This record gives sequence, C-alpha cells and structure tokens, in this order.
Amino acid sequence: QVQLVESGGGLVQPGGSLRLSCAASGRIFSIYAMGWYRQAPGKQRELVAAITKGGSTNYADPVKGRFTISRDNAKNTVYLQMNSLKPEDTALYYCKGVISADTTRVVMDYWGQGTRVTVSS
Repeated sequence: QVQLVESGGGLVQPGGSLRLSCAASGRIFSIYAMGWYRQAPGKQRELVAAITKGGSTNYADPVKGRFTISRDNAKNTVYLQMNSLKPEDTALYYCKGVISADTTRVVMDYWGQGTRVTVSS
C-alpha cells in the first residue's frame, strides 16, 4: 500500500506565498516522477509542475517564474513553492507520484487527496 499526503494549503492574499508538501509513504520500491496538479471549480484537472527522480522539472505556462517544484528523495517528499499568488491560482492541488510498490514492482500513478489553496483578499 502506498499513500501520498499533501499539506500546506490555505487562504492567502494576492501576491502572497504558500509552500505545499507531499509525502509518500508505505511499501515503496522506487519513486520516479512526482508532480502537482490542480483543479479549479468547473474546470478539468491540469498539470502545474513535475519533477523527475533526477531533478529535471517542467512547469505549466501560467506558473512559470512564480512556482518552484523540488523534491527530497531521502524523505520521499515533493514540494511546491508558490510565490506571487493570483486569484486564478485558487484550486484544489493534488500530488501525484509515479511509483513502483515494493510488493508488486509495477509502476503506477498514485494520487493524494488534495489540499485547497484559496487566493483572495
């Protein structure tokens, strides 16, 4: 069993910052890519940022220059530093891990439950 748990969401004023964390736990053999997605009300879930095991990153255009994804492989944790937040960043943010479980060695996508980010004055 593999679990991903996000934390760090909340209410912030426009221009503010938040740092999201996502910790993977359980019977993990290896974690490959990890990423953050978000889903705003009435919209589809979209990729925000992703990072490979080696540290290569990619970002959605709306967050480039404002958000930074990083990971601590020793802690099986991925972070999303969000600066200069805008009201349009308001969404439920999900963490995804591409993980092979210790028990099966099958590579699968695992999702967290989400953490809400609200940007409002």
